[in-house]
Amino acid sequence: MEDWRRILAQSVVKPKDLADRLGVDPKEIEDIVGDYPMRITPTVLATIKEKGDAIWKQVVPDRAEMADADAEDDPLEEDLMSPVPHLVHRYPDRVLLMVTNQCPIYCRFCTRKRLVGKPGFLKKGELDRAIAYLREHQEVRDVILSGGDPLLLPDHLLERILKSLRTIPHLELIRIGTRVPGSLPERITPKLCDIIKKYHPFYMNLHFNHPDELTPEVKRACGMLADAGVPLGAQTVLLKGVNDDPEIMKRLMHQLLLARVKPYYLYQADLTKGTNHFRTSVETGLKIIKSLQGHTSGMGVPHFVIDAPGGGGKIPLLPADYLVNLDEDSAVLRNYENRTFHYPQPGSAPGRELPMVGAHPSWAATGNGCDGGGEHL
Repeated sequence: MEDWRRILAQSVVKPKDLADRLGVDPKEIEDIVGDYPMRITPTVLATIKEKGDAIWKQVVPDRAEMADADAEDDPLEEDLMSPVPHLVHRYPDRVLLMVTNQCPIYCRFCTRKRLVGKPGFLKKGELDRAIAYLREHQEVRDVILSGGDPLLLPDHLLERILKSLRTIPHLELIRIGTRVPGSLPERITPKLCDIIKKYHPFYMNLHFNHPDELTPEVKRACGMLADAGVPLGAQTVLLKGVNDDPEIMKRLMHQLLLARVKPYYLYQADLTKGTNHFRTSVETGLKIIKSLQGHTSGMGVPHFVIDAPGGGGKIPLLPADYLVNLDEDSAVLRNYENRTFHYPQPGSAPGRELPMVGAHPSWAATGNGCDGGGEHL
């Protein structure tokens, strides 16, 4: 047995095992995992510092999951946008191909709680139907492998899928969405990296929600993928009590960049049944984006998006006060220091930025030869 499979087999999946390791009441867990399976890998278990901390909340079942029984199982209407089994075609030029229902850990806030944890991988006949659909739809240039987690597939099955996709002439990009590097870093092996190298251009979006998840072992796994030529992005879900704090989010973004992972999306939590207790207000996400913009590298500022209920797709949001006014003559803009600037539209009279509004930035009073006006920025 490969090392990563042996380590995955050591994961906590039973209420009694969780009780032995973390001291919870197994009876409270049993009813929950009957509906929503549990799996916590040794890597993630070792990252939990205390009851109720940010890692605990993501993976340990909570009775609150049983409270919102009237919510929808599939709020994004993926099933309605599935022309063939396991394939979702929501956007014009890209599709989602769900290749397994298995994950290294089962996130308690998962948007696919209706699917994950069930046995089985994408069968050959199902793959053939998906490939046939893609051949017929030449507008599709981008395939995202998801699930479940595609990196839980054995190497030979993963390569079978990648090889099949690369027989489609108009398919340009292959992407994988995965939480494996952060929860089962042993799965990132030289053999896996060699397989991936054969199918470039190949991208990965990794799932991280808290800076404590980026251990040295996890960073090494990310580095192996980056060394294999894989551009790495990060998808983060905004979660109450986990990362709904500007300083925690900034630390996460910094740790991601150190791991050679570019922050990509910050998701407002979906309206999925069993996850309502994780949701924050939309204003919380906007506040976090505003706290990052200008206060850290632009590379560290993700797109804040809501995946619209009813299948509307990802809708980006920015703090409303960045654009103060827009007309045919000019745009009036407010920057991260709360200063206001004027940008003339083409064909309008020449202009310059408006006077500063609010306090001078801290560096303006240090005698560095700059008067703090916008023309020096």
